[in-house]
Amino acid sequence: MVLEKIGSTIQNSLKKLLKLTIVDEAAVKELIRDIQRTLLQSDVNVRLVFELSKRIEERALHEELPPGFSRKEHVVKILYEEFTRFLGEKPAKIPIEPGKRNVIMLVGIQGSGKTTTTIKIARFLRKRGVKVAVICADTYRPGAFSQLRQLASQAGVPVYGDENIKDAVKLALDGVKKFSEEGYEAILVDTAGRHKDEKSLMEEMKNLAEAIKPDHIILVIDGTIGQQAMIQAEAFNNATRIGSIAVTKLDGSARGGGALSAVVATKAPITFIGTGEKIEDIELFDPPRFVGRLLGMGDLKSLLEKVKEAEVAVPEKKVKSLLAGKFTLEDLYSEIERVKKLGPLGKILKMIPGLSFQLEDSILKVTEEKMEVWKAIIQSMTKEERENPKILNASRIRRIARGSGRSEAEVKELIKQFEATKKALKSLRRRQLPIKMFEKDLF
Repeated sequence: MVLEKIGSTIQNSLKKLLKLTIVDEAAVKELIRDIQRTLLQSDVNVRLVFELSKRIEERALHEELPPGFSRKEHVVKILYEEFTRFLGEKPAKIPIEPGKRNVIMLVGIQGSGKTTTTIKIARFLRKRGVKVAVICADTYRPGAFSQLRQLASQAGVPVYGDENIKDAVKLALDGVKKFSEEGYEAILVDTAGRHKDEKSLMEEMKNLAEAIKPDHIILVIDGTIGQQAMIQAEAFNNATRIGSIAVTKLDGSARGGGALSAVVATKAPITFIGTGEKIEDIELFDPPRFVGRLLGMGDLKSLLEKVKEAEVAVPEKKVKSLLAGKFTLEDLYSEIERVKKLGPLGKILKMIPGLSFQLEDSILKVTEEKMEVWKAIIQSMTKEERENPKILNASRIRRIARGSGRSEAEVKELIKQFEATKKALKSLRRRQLPIKMFEKDLF
């Protein structure tokens, strides 16, 4: 995703800086050049890039060191603060008012991921105890109602629509009336995709907004369109009152940085960001946490929220063993199902502060499919082998491969990954980067 594409390059630059004995002017300027190159390649506005890098350089070279900080630690602190300032310092708030009916209308251009985002937000709200329902007011796109209904069933939310009615205003009004009478707190209205130059559709959007009088309008912007996002945001905002913006498809394009910076330049608040294709892959936009992950600081807050949402109980003893590097393949097997509820293992590991600096990319790119392979392999081991993988010699590996239906190479890969992760977790105690300066934002 864009976070990983931008973040991995900046993190590599930080790694070089952290290895230096002395951080002088030349080291700072080299770091600045790396950051500029990364952001420009990610389609971030040129003027914004140079404004940001100028502030970082000025502070890094001339600001007095805070008590207890080394020069390299101070530089990382400055990066964190300036990136956060760039994206907006305050976390987004859920756009509903508790205790009353809230009508939220979603608008955007064709193909922006608006329908999926509607369901993602609906699920997000439902998981937080909000009684939520969805209305299909898209009367143009074939199969729009069917798609929304299918996604809504996955999210566990009711949906209103009628493929035989072509009056979007009537559909929206009827749906709002129905769900209001049934006591729903949040009513999300998915509208037809439209472009800034399609005057009739833009006019329909205005009429729709005037008819249902939404409490909040969310503009859904495709993260892959780069700096064009600013033009679209301005056009939609001129047509009707935009309350906030949801940026989608940040999982697959390097141009997402351009979309984020362009939206920031319009001063419109970003409420949600989409981080994947699944309906649970959405989060409130929180600049401090976003930047923390960008710089490899992790995101314990998001990890704790994922644990709570997935209703995963992580015993304290297990956590201490994990962080101490004292766990076995027996432990790994018992935890795989827990971890799978939270999402890809690589994403989870990267939420632990400092861990991104310690792990190789191969460790972070563990897929759910690979975890299933691991389960099959571990199931074919004896209890002794799970407790003490060091006894796994060639003959044992050959027997385990046959029993699990996997190759010997896959068995060896599991052992290698297991040992590498165990070693990396142990190294957390010796990591060079101080987390103390970010604690106020992570917790």
